[in-house]
Amino acid sequence: MVDRGSIREHQDVKGSDGGHVGTVDHLDGDRIKLTKTDPAAGGEHHFLHLDSVDRIDGDTVVLNRTTAEARDEWGVETVGSGPSEGNAHGSQPGSPTAGP
Repeated sequence: MVDRGSIREHQDVKGSDGGHVGTVDHLDGDRIKLTKTDPAAGGEHHFLHLDSVDRIDGDTVVLNRTTAEARDEWGVETVGSGPSEGNAHGSQPGSPTAGP
C-alpha cells in the first residue's frame, strides 16, 4: 500500500490508462475523498479505497485500475448529504456492491 502521507489535497487522480478520475479533497479513513467541484465529479463527492492506489507520481495519484473501473467502483456522497448506505461503494475494492 502507498504511504498515506504522500497523498495530498488537490492532487490529480488518474487511472492506470492515464485517464482523469478526479482530484483529491482529503483522506477519509481508508478512502480518498475526491472533490465535488472537479468536472468529472458531477457535483458529488466520490470515494476511492486506498487499495486502488498503485503509486504516487509527482503530484499525481495513479490507480491500479483503469479510469472506467475506478468510476464503476467509487462511492458517492451527494451534495448536502452526509454518509449514507450508498457510501458502501468503494469500501471493498472489487466487491459486488461496488458501482454507481
